[in-house]
Amino acid sequence: MIAGIEGKLVKLDTEFCLVQIGSIRYEVMLPAYCIASLAGRIGTDVSLCTLEYFEGAPGGSSMVPRLVGFLSENEREFFTKFISVKGIGVKRGLRSLCMPIASIASAIENGDEKILMTLPSVGKRMSQQIIAELKGKLSSFAIGGELAGAAEPKFKLFQAEALEILIAWGEKRNEAVELIELACKRHPDIESAEQLVPLVYRLKQGIEV
Repeated sequence: MIAGIEGKLVKLDTEFCLVQIGSIRYEVMLPAYCIASLAGRIGTDVSLCTLEYFEGAPGGSSMVPRLVGFLSENEREFFTKFISVKGIGVKRGLRSLCMPIASIASAIENGDEKILMTLPSVGKRMSQQIIAELKGKLSSFAIGGELAGAAEPKFKLFQAEALEILIAWGEKRNEAVELIELACKRHPDIESAEQLVPLVYRLKQGIEV
């Protein structure tokens, strides 16, 4: 199985990207939140954790190999659990993940059907099915899930997006959560991950913000 790919990002579409390694370009399918995170990085080197599967009817003669990409191993592991729910396949799963993994995992752990119903291809019945099969199994993926029993912070969507970006760039979840909370406390007017992430790094470097 191809578990990872590193190379130059040469194209980013609404459902996939092209990563060039030497003279070969690989097509990698991506969830929507991942595409948003890679926006603006065309021409730069990227590293994706991948999941390989074959598309086509079982036993058919036209099985096509596909690669699905994620920003971290944590996200790939979440995806494998998410698509284990009856009725969710790889393509439906990719369409559904339009917000950060931590936000979706938190909604499942909290039994929040309303948030899950905002995901593409997920209606009321499917949201109930997801909660029934996965609730209690995703605490490590949820926002603040690694804070050793601490109360889970109520992050807004842009804060959750910033958290996923920081984790994808190698930051520890608990440290990133603390820095995000501090940055937002000092700058309550922040409204986007693009504003928040640079402030977090300035705080980490000891630069007053």
